[in-house]
Amino acid sequence: MLGVVDADTHIAESQGIWGFIDKEMYPRRPVLVSIPDDTLYDASNAFWLIDGNIFPKPSGKGGFRLVTPSEAKSQSSRGDITIASREITDPKLRLADMDRLGIQIQVVYPTLFLVYLTDDAALEVALCRAYNKFLAHVWSADEERLRWVAVLPLRSIEASLDEMRIAKENGATGVFFRGLEGNLPLDDPYFFPVYKEAERLNLPICIHTGSGAPALTELFNLERNHTFAHGRALPLFAFRDLVHNGIPEMFPKLRFGFIEASAGWAPFLVHILRRLLANKWKFSNSQDLFREYRLFVACEADEDIPYLANCIGEDNLIIGSDYGHNDPSAEPLLLESLAQRGDLSAKLSDSILRTNPRALYGL
Repeated sequence: MLGVVDADTHIAESQGIWGFIDKEMYPRRPVLVSIPDDTLYDASNAFWLIDGNIFPKPSGKGGFRLVTPSEAKSQSSRGDITIASREITDPKLRLADMDRLGIQIQVVYPTLFLVYLTDDAALEVALCRAYNKFLAHVWSADEERLRWVAVLPLRSIEASLDEMRIAKENGATGVFFRGLEGNLPLDDPYFFPVYKEAERLNLPICIHTGSGAPALTELFNLERNHTFAHGRALPLFAFRDLVHNGIPEMFPKLRFGFIEASAGWAPFLVHILRRLLANKWKFSNSQDLFREYRLFVACEADEDIPYLANCIGEDNLIIGSDYGHNDPSAEPLLLESLAQRGDLSAKLSDSILRTNPRALYGL
């Protein structure tokens, strides 16, 4: 039997990543800064300083929380996963955790890059390149089990294409997008060269939750609104725009994944799109849409998975543990959680855990 693929795990970016940054950009590398832990921000007392801005922003409008840097008291005091495993500075510890959890392959997503970092194209290229080099180094520790999704400097399409090609040669199994990128939705023709090259390289477009649109992020207060509107809901925007404008038809071999936004939104958006495209709707049922457009959706272990499978199709559901994070989306005992449900057939479980993620990521 094929081993389990954890379709959504994370790295907590460490200071070691910035040792891979281009020499000429080294003075502009992210710098670790800290404050006392008896302030308004409590245990969120360490940050990355990038061109005068701090990440994460722990309070107020435009705020967001991250599990990096690990030096923050809120992270260094965690007892669930060792820092070396979260940061993958010791891949052997990560692999040992995978063995303990019954996971054969992890697909690793970023954490710091979940948020919009800079308008400066040159700095973005340097940051993405350093991250991708570090993940390529991680991959070399076990080329079968430690797979990763490349981050692209999308302010420069030319540099993004270069990063994709290098990343593919070094174990990358997808390219990272948020549901909005800067001031552009994902159906914008600006991104078509990336989609074309991803199709050629057999790399899926992996649309993960994250705050990719600064103008939207600034509307919401972290304490009152959390990150639902400017982070968690963005993959839904992308799904609507990509389907409505027929982007999958333009790239007939390209696969799309919608990651960490749960899956309960799928029936709602299919209903909206079916009405919107009433005169153009060519699918006999919703499963045909997901199958023909090669759309994969990550569900969560406590959702109504049989109902969602009826909408999305048993071949297009995947699942991830969010390993490395400790927010409400995390499901550290993923296999146990699914096994305890009692309403999933062996075939559906195997599809979600084994077959479907391999199909999305081209494993």
